[in-house]
Amino acid sequence: MSKKVVFKPYVQNQPSLLPPSYEDLVPANHPVRVVNEIIERIDLSELERTYKGGGTSSYHPRMLLKVIIYAYLRNIYSSRKIEQALEENVHFMWLSGGSRPDHNTINDFRGKRLKEQLKKIFNQVVILLAEEGVLSLKELLLDGTKLEANANRYSFVWGKSIKTSRARIEEQLHELWAYVEKLYQDEENQPTKPEMAVLDPEDVTRTIEAINEALKDKVIEAKVKQKLAYGKKSWPQKLAQHTRQEQLLAGRNSMSKTDPAATFMRMKEDHMKNGQLKPGYNVQASTNRHYIINYTIGQTTADTTEFKNHLEEYLNSYGAWPHSVATDAGYGSQENYQYLEEKKITGFVKYPGFDKQQQTKKDQTNPFLAANLYYNEETDTYYCPIGQPMHFIGIKEQTTKTGYKQELRRYRAVNCEGCPLRSGCHRGTGNRIIERNPKLPARRS
Repeated sequence: MSKKVVFKPYVQNQPSLLPPSYEDLVPANHPVRVVNEIIERIDLSELERTYKGGGTSSYHPRMLLKVIIYAYLRNIYSSRKIEQALEENVHFMWLSGGSRPDHNTINDFRGKRLKEQLKKIFNQVVILLAEEGVLSLKELLLDGTKLEANANRYSFVWGKSIKTSRARIEEQLHELWAYVEKLYQDEENQPTKPEMAVLDPEDVTRTIEAINEALKDKVIEAKVKQKLAYGKKSWPQKLAQHTRQEQLLAGRNSMSKTDPAATFMRMKEDHMKNGQLKPGYNVQASTNRHYIINYTIGQTTADTTEFKNHLEEYLNSYGAWPHSVATDAGYGSQENYQYLEEKKITGFVKYPGFDKQQQTKKDQTNPFLAANLYYNEETDTYYCPIGQPMHFIGIKEQTTKTGYKQELRRYRAVNCEGCPLRSGCHRGTGNRIIERNPKLPARRS
């Protein structure tokens, strides 16, 4: 005999004596309450001062900030989807107090008003967590990653191409003037040679005018006429474009035309094993107890060049240096080691090649690597694998891309000619020379 099926009551449009409250529909330990509590404790006076006043009333920035942060926590980034959640999701309704800003209001708030204030708000949250004992501001774990920009990866500008283009224009101007001199070679009255330096559009225009003036009474070849006409029309415009691009590059080697702040960087390989150059940013993040406590967005590809900027941003944010910093070998450089020493920060920073040196037995046992050569500290002499001395021959000075000056000590073997080990030790011409930086840990190279 089958049992009777019993369903729970289901009655739509049932009138209630009292309507339900949003407060009753949000659990006590729900993440939306955590977001609400933290943002309530943040000072938003600077953000509030961005409102000029007058006209119609504005949605409160504290409410908008809560909504955006909670939306991001739920992986909702579209302003239209946030607008939809404010109409359909009870947690968003509770957080906004029933307010329903549209997607344009949400977009304007985060794209304009919040843009310059977000880092300050982030720092306040970190300080709040530190005061609660959740994290510490004394020890940092630093690492970086490259994030692809939302830009056209096939529309780029290269700094070297700009220099090449300038040099090509200058070369063609010299060729044109050489043609002028050829026409005047048998005449007494020689025209005055104009300044050939290609600095700006006005320089090119003056030079072409001087060449045209010198050739006005001469019969010249058609291709020369064509080049002069093309140069007068195109070269000043091209140089003006180069000047604008160089200002946007600001010393970088590349940039995207659709996002000039993005630099072309080699990203990690995708699923097809393609390590392509793409427009992106070098994002640095330092953490403590799994919380991000500082971040910077860089435009250079190397982590070593972003290290100092990241720590200085930390000082600006929290008013003091950290006690210690731990990073991988990507940040190891003489400049960064010296910087940590000057700021009295304990650094746990591997030197380049550390992991390879520790893990690769082949390198450890390779007698030809400079790091494995025997060094006599008393006589300041290295010895090659066959036992021949390599004497100090001088200091080589070099400057890094950041302007930091280094000194490398150079040592040269006495005589490599006829050495039976030469093919494995040294394939260059002359006697082998090695360079060592005494201020860096010995590394295998």
